[in-house]
Amino acid sequence: MSTRTYEIRTFGCQMNVHDSERLAGMLEDAGYVRADSDAADVVVFNTCAVRENADNRLYGTLGHMRPAKDRNPDMQIAVGGCLAQKDRDTIVKRAPWVDVVFGTHNLGSLPTLLERARHNHEAEVEILESLDVFPSTLPARRESAYSGWVSVSVGCNNTCTFCIVPALRGKEKDRRPGEILAEVQALVSEGVLEVTLLGQNVNAYGVEFGDRFAFGKLLRSCGEIEGLERVRFTSPHPRDFTDDVIEAMAETPNVCPQLHMPLQSGSDRILKAMRRSYRSERYLNIVRNVREAMPDAAITTDIIVGFPGETEEDFEQTLEVVRQARFSSAFTFQYSKRPGTPAADMPDQLPKEVVQQRYDRLIELQNEISWDENKKLVGRPVELLVAEGEGRKDSETHRLSGRARDGRLVHFAPTGAVDGEVRPGDVVHTTITRAAPHHLVADADITGHRRTTAGDHWEAGVRPKTSGVSLGLPSFGTPPPQPAEQQGCAC
Repeated sequence: MSTRTYEIRTFGCQMNVHDSERLAGMLEDAGYVRADSDAADVVVFNTCAVRENADNRLYGTLGHMRPAKDRNPDMQIAVGGCLAQKDRDTIVKRAPWVDVVFGTHNLGSLPTLLERARHNHEAEVEILESLDVFPSTLPARRESAYSGWVSVSVGCNNTCTFCIVPALRGKEKDRRPGEILAEVQALVSEGVLEVTLLGQNVNAYGVEFGDRFAFGKLLRSCGEIEGLERVRFTSPHPRDFTDDVIEAMAETPNVCPQLHMPLQSGSDRILKAMRRSYRSERYLNIVRNVREAMPDAAITTDIIVGFPGETEEDFEQTLEVVRQARFSSAFTFQYSKRPGTPAADMPDQLPKEVVQQRYDRLIELQNEISWDENKKLVGRPVELLVAEGEGRKDSETHRLSGRARDGRLVHFAPTGAVDGEVRPGDVVHTTITRAAPHHLVADADITGHRRTTAGDHWEAGVRPKTSGVSLGLPSFGTPPPQPAEQQGCAC
């Protein structure tokens, strides 16, 4: 029997992207190989349910898959993730050509469910109500040679009225610090330079084992890992943001001067209706404290426009917070009604045209602020971690792209003090020459180029493949060296 191939298509947030890395790791451990064309034997959809159009997008895509399934009945289609957890049997009813449906709590079941569906010639639907195994115990095929996701927790204890995630991901479950640090060390051992710590509410980390200072300690412990050059985290909740985290960010050299912290609304009345347990002044105080400790920190946010009952006065209050906070960028969303959330049944749902008009005004204001803030960086030196696929016009402009330590996207000219070819995963130093609202340009000559193991791996087509990490260590500090077989084979 020939080796079966797979393809994974991911919708949604960073959690989903990282879950897809776990799914790929399990499939490869089960003998599948990644497809190098569109004709995969197994196509897995890892879905999101946060936005209203998520359902339409999935079912539309599944409809487009039906002719391929009709032509090749041995092909298998699997649907997992948040929308699968929500819709369950509905997916197979609406798309009977789907072979496997699995939820957020049983990622590890995918290979078994595929085999069972193939053997029984019928769809397999398995949705668990609580976590089967912690995702970090599963192997992962990493997408990037230079940057890696590391989950610190799964689930969320908040009850925001607009959000369906807690119902689909469950209550917060924290990993032990030693497990997290061991996974970070395993990635660094394979050449990864940058990690992003992930959690639905990342700075609530420690709530399950009773240490409210656990996240700050974790950041400091990451600072002790030799070879780890950049540490980021997303997304923190203002309610749980403590001074010790700000101190850890400022005092730990490899923690990047970047903060993504959702605002959602600048109106205290709307924040209360959202069940966001902070108010606008509390949010702005955190921003001030971060900037006092790290004057050059780039602060980004999420904002929802048009929440039920939002008045013009409420919206103006949001604009005022945006003016004061001066975000380097913002992810802005028009409120999306999600069945099963309290907000979906609230009165005073706003007309589409009102929401669109407010949304356009917010975008205009934020673009002005982003551009003004970026202009301040012209003439400054910058260190870039060269990225892959970040610049859509790079081939036309003959530039490459990279991320500054503060997370800003920079398109740069690969000229000057270059040591051979500049590759994704390498580190370069250059100078900002021009600003735009959503990116920076560095057309000056490169003043320094450091070739890295990550760049070597990218050039060779090698990506980290990490084994599941489950050490159960409650202590902080640099993890001990692991045997090679626990660090993955880097293939």
